Amino acid sequence: MTPAYIGIGSNLDDPRAQVERALAELGEIARSRLAARSSLYVSAPLGYEAQPQFVNAVARLDTDLDAFELLSELQGIEGRHGRRRSFANAPRTLDLDLLLFGEQRIAAPQLLVPHPRMHERTFVLRPLLEIAPNVKIPGHGSAAACAAALSGQKVERLG
Repeated sequence: MTPAYIGIGSNLDDPRAQVERALAELGEIARSRLAARSSLYVSAPLGYEAQPQFVNAVARLDTDLDAFELLSELQGIEGRHGRRRSFANAPRTLDLDLLLFGEQRIAAPQLLVPHPRMHERTFVLRPLLEIAPNVKIPGHGSAAACAAALSGQKVERLG
């Protein structure tokens, strides 16, 4: 099985419930097992800032699916949550990003792994490090070192 890390975010229609529901649905993906999940975190939006705060988490799936099959499953979950892709960094009911897929690097029109901006985003790194403190990001080194280099992005763990 391949360890796959999934970034989860929502800022519309009860974001906390959207993220919790998505975590449960990740556990139902065929030929996969939800191996770990982080706490929930709240963060300010990046890019398009005139929108509500996000609730974020990271999950680890151990999967026998290939990366493209897993991507299809993730997009199906997003669709069931009413995800619309109106413009870059738009508010969303649910965003599921395939952050890491084993140690693979994938560069395809529909999928880039590792996620191209994950090493620059505290709202991804903090929950990732909670469940995988020694994880490395191919091409960028340890996630812990990436997180230590970031400042100014406020992320709070929800109780």
